[in-house]
Amino acid sequence: MDRITTDLLANGSIMKGQVERLLAKGVDENLVLRDITLSGFMTMDRLTRFIVHQVRDGIYDLSIIDDYDYIHEKDVLEKLSETLGLAFIDLDSIDMDYNLTSRVPLAQLQKFNAIPVSMDDMYVTIAFNDPLNIDAQESIQRLFPKKLVRTALSTKKQISSYLHKIALKDSVKDLVKKIKDELNSISSIEEQQEASSILLLIDVVLKTCINNRGSDIHIEPTEKNCVVRARVDGKLIETFIFEKEIYPPLASRLKLLANLDITEKRKPQDGRFSTAVGSREYDFRISTLPILYGESIVMRVLDKEKALVKLEDAGMDHLSYQRLLKGLQAPYGIILVTGPTGSGKTTTLYGALNELRNVEDKVITVEDPVEYRMNLIQQVQVNAKVGLSFADALRSILRQDPDKIMIGEIRDQETLEIAIKAALTGHMVISTLHTNDSISAIPRMADMGIEHYLISGALVAIQAQRLVRKICKHCKVEEKLSATVLEEIDGIVPEGAKFYKGSGCKECGDSGYMGREMICEVLTVTDELSTLIAKGAGKDTMLEQAKKDGFIDLFQNGVQKALDGITSIEEILKVAKG
Repeated sequence: MDRITTDLLANGSIMKGQVERLLAKGVDENLVLRDITLSGFMTMDRLTRFIVHQVRDGIYDLSIIDDYDYIHEKDVLEKLSETLGLAFIDLDSIDMDYNLTSRVPLAQLQKFNAIPVSMDDMYVTIAFNDPLNIDAQESIQRLFPKKLVRTALSTKKQISSYLHKIALKDSVKDLVKKIKDELNSISSIEEQQEASSILLLIDVVLKTCINNRGSDIHIEPTEKNCVVRARVDGKLIETFIFEKEIYPPLASRLKLLANLDITEKRKPQDGRFSTAVGSREYDFRISTLPILYGESIVMRVLDKEKALVKLEDAGMDHLSYQRLLKGLQAPYGIILVTGPTGSGKTTTLYGALNELRNVEDKVITVEDPVEYRMNLIQQVQVNAKVGLSFADALRSILRQDPDKIMIGEIRDQETLEIAIKAALTGHMVISTLHTNDSISAIPRMADMGIEHYLISGALVAIQAQRLVRKICKHCKVEEKLSATVLEEIDGIVPEGAKFYKGSGCKECGDSGYMGREMICEVLTVTDELSTLIAKGAGKDTMLEQAKKDGFIDLFQNGVQKALDGITSIEEILKVAKG
């Protein structure tokens, strides 16, 4: 039995009978406390208060909570800060002055897991992870001999993360110094934009973000800094922090690369540029948006090799792949890919185009914007400024004698009507629609004004998908599920099934995940389902028929991925449940 559970039993906070009942159910004795809090026998708030009192009285060391992944360090530290009369600082919610950290050796801050947050005439505020470590406080005080140290609390993860950013900032400080020297020696704005050191900095930013598997790069000016963040596996991670004066030449140079107007800072702009990063060529789609302190710049990383990925390699299971492939081989009709923004629909469309493109067929796409350029395919870029909408482009495409048409997204009734008519007059049409699951696409099309008999005649298949994070192979461990989670998946998984999670390591940045993979459901429109659609049947009736036809929904597909050890059950419950 773990120490906290033993102590709670000893002081009567939890009953022996509760523990025995859970042990009889087969719950691991080291996870009894987790299930007691989840079942509500003891609230997490009471447990947190108990730990705080034990830490304050010197009975527990604060590091005891490292052994309990269900006890949140932030909650404990917030309660501890209240008890000790100290401030708790969420480092992510403040615009930190990084000049403070340059005054003290980084090695010292890393040793004591502390970070200077702010300074006034009398005090320097230092965020510590352990406010009861007097040795650390005295050592830090010696680094600021002319100021009084005001102790604050922050989580270990946040402090470590910000110290890592400072280390990254130090790694490019010579380049930043060179940029500053160049800017000071050059007077005209044109020459500043041409400065070679800015290009070197852009190269470092692109290389670092791509090496970290970033899909998007965000460059944002704040009141005191210029922050660079990369989206890795769907989550934004802060990568670099520069001084504010680096931002204007950096933003101007990126706008120049993308052929944007560098003098226009009040309107959003869009563009793209290509460059080699390492040994590979990448396209970058760039978007600017005026914000309070300048312009937010976001670059989408377009890896040309990803456009050529086969659907099975993107994580589509064999059964779903065969069903979609069968749909793509139909002589005419419409195939829809559905899901929320960022669920990989465009990648799936390109994967489907890969299956369709050949010399014998004329394949035309209409996209906004064209993300990947492909051979044997005629790609049309939507341009609202000159009156070329999805609907206008589609009308013209139908006069181009196409065999197969890809529409980037169906946004309105007019586009949907033309797509349905094209599908009914002998063309294969593939497109995307924003719905949560495949069945919901049918009532959505009816809501957009399409008659049920037209929908039933045109629809071939509908795929719904999500992206789930894959467990990091370097820190994969077996996971013991709580009784609550086991109840949620009861009847879906076999008895004695094993599940896994990532414990967090250097390779995955302590997230426990590395890379993403698709989970999906493919609804094939059979004759029976087509009849129900034509009659305007309800969603439940259609779903019942689909299940008779062998339909496997998104959640079941996800649970299978968790059973195969590809992802965690927590990720599936978060992404696919409900």
